[in-house]
Amino acid sequence: MTSTQQTPNRRLFARPGLKERRLLADALRTETVGGLMLLGAAIVALVLANTPLSDFYERVSDAHFGIAALDLDLSVAHWASDGLLTIFFFVAGIELKRELVVGELRNPAAAALPVVAAVCGMVVPALFYVAANAGTGGDMNGWAVPMATDIAFALGVLAVIGTNLPSGIRAFLLTLAIVDDLGAIMVIALFYTSKLNLWALAGAIVGLAVFWALHQKLNVRGWYIYVPLALVIWGLMHGSGIHATIAGVAMGMLLRVKTRPGEKDSPAEHIEHQVRPISAGFAVPVFAVFAAGVSVSLGDLGEAAGEPEAVGVVLGLFLGKIIGITGGTYLAARFTKAELSDDLSWSDVAGISMLAGIGFTVSLLVTELAFDDAETTEHVKAAVLIASFLSAIVAAVLLKIRDKHYRRIWEEENRDEDGDGIPDIDQREEAELAARAAREAAAREGSAGPEDDGGVSGKR
Repeated sequence: MTSTQQTPNRRLFARPGLKERRLLADALRTETVGGLMLLGAAIVALVLANTPLSDFYERVSDAHFGIAALDLDLSVAHWASDGLLTIFFFVAGIELKRELVVGELRNPAAAALPVVAAVCGMVVPALFYVAANAGTGGDMNGWAVPMATDIAFALGVLAVIGTNLPSGIRAFLLTLAIVDDLGAIMVIALFYTSKLNLWALAGAIVGLAVFWALHQKLNVRGWYIYVPLALVIWGLMHGSGIHATIAGVAMGMLLRVKTRPGEKDSPAEHIEHQVRPISAGFAVPVFAVFAAGVSVSLGDLGEAAGEPEAVGVVLGLFLGKIIGITGGTYLAARFTKAELSDDLSWSDVAGISMLAGIGFTVSLLVTELAFDDAETTEHVKAAVLIASFLSAIVAAVLLKIRDKHYRRIWEEENRDEDGDGIPDIDQREEAELAARAAREAAAREGSAGPEDDGGVSGKR
């Protein structure tokens, strides 16, 4: 067993376990495809907003439909951000629950490094924004815009540049994004709620309690039950004044992530497998089409460069992320027993930190929540796109320099000389899992035996 495997909880970028790596591969595969679609959607939005089609684009975005009596007569763009994006946050809630209960975040020693890195990667960009706007008359309400990392967009960039990042780095990046999502969820719920309807909120909480009881206690199955219930919960959450996407997070975190006897996968894994493609392939790209359509003419970019809000976002994403994540990781390693995996170096931390500067989906959502002025909103959205583009370019260069080294690690992780479908490096772990399953099955049979014959076989 290698030193990386001996002390997995104390090493940064250590190779995850076999089961965790399989879940990781499945999640990243879908997110990578979704990231490429997200890139395409952003390009479509920019083309629509900067061509003669811009008037048509604005009319479609501003077109209203819905039920006015329920305060649901919303614009198309509003439906995309409050409605479709709830699916994205539902998947984020499932990911967060799984990581907290059965994943890396359940173990404080294993979670310490990525959690500290993610927190520093949120706080430092916010401080950059505050510094850029303090004393300049800028709107301080946008401090949370540069906090978020867009994992799908980042993976789309990785797919384009063709890096072979080892599973340990990808797992670290995914954990960063999950903690980042949790931070964004808390910020949206606590700081961007302008009004509060307690009756609607109480109704949403009751709906969530019913959801939990049906799923966890009564073991009820059937989408035809949960989809209508989810729509009711979403409508009540929207009416409460808390951003409606929080309903998606709450429902995702109520799903059961542990398997029961006789189950191959937990309900959360099964549902996530079905919903993630809808989130990554439809909901998020459609949101991007209506959120990323900003003018990028030289005049508009010049105006944005003169606004402290836009400057703060660029500095926060481009500099704040790399300083915050790299610095937080170094401090955590310096004052604990944690250390880098033997195969990797601090330049890898810098590359991933720079990649985390790609803030798109949540950053654009927070922008819409933070600013009332349409011109400021447009300029800050442009700043998010510019900072994300710069971060992607620099991250691509940093990671591409190390690509040969990453390829060697990746090939070692996936070598399968006996052709049994299991990487050689995992043979021992697979054998241990099989042996453990056999012991558990034997124990269950042993405990069931006396009951089968009335306890006769247990008599001497």
